[in-house]
Amino acid sequence: MVATPIKTEKRLTIQTEKVNDNTTTIRSLDWDRDRFDIEFGLQNGTTYNSYIIRGEKIALVDTSHAKFRQRYLDALTGEIDPKTIDYLIISHTEPDHSGLVKDVLKIAPQAVVVGAKIAIKFLKDLVHDPFEFIEVKSGDRLDLGNGHNLEFVSAPNLHWPDTIFTYDPASEILFTCDAFGMHYCSDATYDEDLQAITPDYRFYYECLMAPNARSVLSAMKRVDKLDGEITLVANGHGPLLKHNTKEMMEWYRQWSEAQTKGDKMAAVFYVSDYGYSDRISQAIAKGITKAGVAVEMVDLKVADPQDVHEIVGRAAGLVIGMPPIDSAYNAELSKAVGTILAASKDKQVVGLFESYGGNDEPIDPLLMRFRDAGLTKAFDSIRVKDEPSEGLYQLCEESGTDLGQLLTQKEKLKQRKNIDTELDKAMGRISGGLYIITAQKGDMKGAMVASWVTQASFEPPGFTVAVAKDRAIESLMQVGDRFVLNILEEGKYQPLMKHFLKRFPPGADRFEGVKVQTAKNGSPILNDALAYLECEVVSRMECSDHWIVYSKVAAGRVSNPDGLTAVHHRKVGNYY
Repeated sequence: MVATPIKTEKRLTIQTEKVNDNTTTIRSLDWDRDRFDIEFGLQNGTTYNSYIIRGEKIALVDTSHAKFRQRYLDALTGEIDPKTIDYLIISHTEPDHSGLVKDVLKIAPQAVVVGAKIAIKFLKDLVHDPFEFIEVKSGDRLDLGNGHNLEFVSAPNLHWPDTIFTYDPASEILFTCDAFGMHYCSDATYDEDLQAITPDYRFYYECLMAPNARSVLSAMKRVDKLDGEITLVANGHGPLLKHNTKEMMEWYRQWSEAQTKGDKMAAVFYVSDYGYSDRISQAIAKGITKAGVAVEMVDLKVADPQDVHEIVGRAAGLVIGMPPIDSAYNAELSKAVGTILAASKDKQVVGLFESYGGNDEPIDPLLMRFRDAGLTKAFDSIRVKDEPSEGLYQLCEESGTDLGQLLTQKEKLKQRKNIDTELDKAMGRISGGLYIITAQKGDMKGAMVASWVTQASFEPPGFTVAVAKDRAIESLMQVGDRFVLNILEEGKYQPLMKHFLKRFPPGADRFEGVKVQTAKNGSPILNDALAYLECEVVSRMECSDHWIVYSKVAAGRVSNPDGLTAVHHRKVGNYY
């Protein structure tokens, strides 16, 4: 008799708390959500934050995810009579924040919707019923009375094209939606435990904001011009930034400046509300940034043709999501793709993808036109025929990394030649063992040859490993992730090394043809390894081109007690 698995309902709760005398937050706590947006894994759930500002008039800033419909509406009506809401401010129209706009307007039909011009355009397609609205841009104000003279800051591509920030000078609160947030669910409303939240804050930045680093810096320049202090960041996800506000905002500036220092830039063109174009493009962009190449995200639905032409002219690489072939915007979208083609140059690289929208323009004819114009194909075209899986998003990220590496390979070769010869030789005398790291999380799996591995603690047993930022497996080695360290045996390691040192195409199965078994933590164990350790990532430290990953060891076994660990001897120290 086979037991039927018991389905446990995901925990969803609501937290309502006064931020100050005139501002209240309604936080929808999604305790068990383990995937989000571009399908990156969550270790600590997430929250969706909404806010009520009370002046002489009342404004509601953002709503919540549709899964919280009744819970959120009950909390809202418990705090305020919906008939008294004067304004509904939409920071951006992504469904996790605007999923209940239609419901709120039903109980508060008098509310005037406030948002960027693009946001209002998107909302009309979402709500389908007429509503009053005000379009705002940077510098525009909305006076609620009692000093709450709200000022708006345009922040496009953080991380949707319609994003705005809202600053309340009376309370010195900056409402930022996705920016300065994190996927971290706890009872703590604020950021008092900085050590606990920092890994999630950084990982969130890497996944969503790093591909938009230039937009981050542009938005922060506008924020710097605000007339007043910022003592609280009221973000859209995770704890609000109250105790470490300046420090955590400054991290965004530093990370974004580092991200945009590279000489190369790739432009990623997509259609935000068509199929899975936004998520696929974000995954590809994340892969590109891992290779140290800056990215500019461009929504073809709203982009100005002159801006498109200028961006293409500056880009070393182009990624294009195929637009719909039959839509109300078909003429504009076709013209935008034509602009990209006309402005492209023969030394650029290009990659194309479909987005499972149902009516994508055909890829092959367009790719042929780019190839005829002298552009190099960066990766095989990504064709999405079903709802994207974890494996598909891994393919997208790895394709982006391939594009980024293609753009930077000449510079890396030049750096190798220019390094001080004696220093290079001396560094090469630092030796290490030979290992293969293997990991699997859901449908995603990866492997990496490693030699920079060092024991770092006795209790609990733990070690550090250096992982290059552009390694595909890096996404599977975040805090809380589990993997296996396979230790190779002297004299017997050559077949495994030869296999895993191959350059695998994006999405390829690294373990095809290799004998493996599955560890308790779900990752592959290589049968021909000398020993293995089952590990969990505890913390990460950033270096210039690597992450130093500290992991604790839960279990391990040796297959040959008399075997010796293989050792990697190098002659130079500026590459593996």
